Amino acid sequence: MKLYKGLVAATVEALQHIFVKNRQADRVVEQLLKTNKKWGARDRAFIAGNTYEIVRWWRLIKFSADIERVSEPEEFWKIVGTWQIIKPVHLKTEEDGNLPEWPEFADIDAVNVLSRYQEGLSVRKIAQSIPDWIDAIGAEELGEAWDAEIEALNEQAPVVIRVNTLKSNVQTVREGFGEDGASEIVGIPNALVLKRRQNVLNQEVFKQGFFEVQDVGSQLIAPYLDIQPGHSVIDACAGAGGKTLHIAALLQNEGSILAMDIEHHKLVELEKRAARNGVKNLETMLISSDKIIESLAGTADRLLLDVPCSGLGVLRRNPDSKWKLKPQFLDEIRKVQWQILTHYSRMVKTGGKMVYATCSVLPSESEDQVKRFMKANKKDWKFISAHRASVAKDGTDGFYMALMQRK
Repeated sequence: MKLYKGLVAATVEALQHIFVKNRQADRVVEQLLKTNKKWGARDRAFIAGNTYEIVRWWRLIKFSADIERVSEPEEFWKIVGTWQIIKPVHLKTEEDGNLPEWPEFADIDAVNVLSRYQEGLSVRKIAQSIPDWIDAIGAEELGEAWDAEIEALNEQAPVVIRVNTLKSNVQTVREGFGEDGASEIVGIPNALVLKRRQNVLNQEVFKQGFFEVQDVGSQLIAPYLDIQPGHSVIDACAGAGGKTLHIAALLQNEGSILAMDIEHHKLVELEKRAARNGVKNLETMLISSDKIIESLAGTADRLLLDVPCSGLGVLRRNPDSKWKLKPQFLDEIRKVQWQILTHYSRMVKTGGKMVYATCSVLPSESEDQVKRFMKANKKDWKFISAHRASVAKDGTDGFYMALMQRK
């Protein structure tokens, strides 16, 4: 593909926002694409695609470019130029990898770049573009399985949607994407995978609440709660509410859902999404103190604890997070997870059920927390089952879920 200076400059700008100003990649790309109405679909695809690819393969590209730290504009131009050279080999595309004779690319030696690229492939943390500490902890906790898992985490995730059964059905939504636009996923009711990448959020059927974008791994969690219409359900770490909306569909607008979070703006967004989805039985509540949790003791038939975590299971979708994560955050978040699990579990009725879930591939955030909880609470809780969605084995995001019942 021929390179256009304006599009490369836009990619450079996006990368500066992500790596110098420490902004989230998806927001940077979204805002940047709104700034120029003249960019067509191919232009937008170039900017978004190259930005995400460079973020994903950042360490490998830096190594190939022989740059230790990237902070100045000319260094970002060198990074983008280096990526154009190695991309055809790395992603097995049909592009030629030749750079135009622009001053910004003048000191890039393609032979040297490709030589260093091959050298980098022999070291896992460079080849898979991850920080030393994440590579070390992944290998420590997952052993031999880490190789396949980190490789799978670097693949681009497909666009998967969940049909909202409060308003539509699989056949109707599938027809809306055209004959070959989407296909069903075996064993996952109401899930469709799109055959090509597209911005579905602008489509009329989305605005009408017929579906939500939600990965298969995430779609497994709400059904794991064993929900029946009429149940009283609490989603205690609701966030913007993807799983809350799935719970609403499973309840068929009967019973009640209480969506809770410590951040008000997320609950505001959830209320908007719920209105679009046709949800009638939702209440939201800001967790402003521990007293709120205590006041709800023994009230829930079902409790979902989709706890804050490292997000190492969703790197396919959020590749920039691996560069922003710090080891001390992981230590702190494990403490938060334990506090939520031990404290919030009181909200479950006798005989009620709870799911503890993470979007992490690490057992220390997932399996180990549940084992510890069951050991400390074996008098009051019964372990029923657990499921691990593996990126490498299942082709989904990396999720963990455990189902427990209060005796």
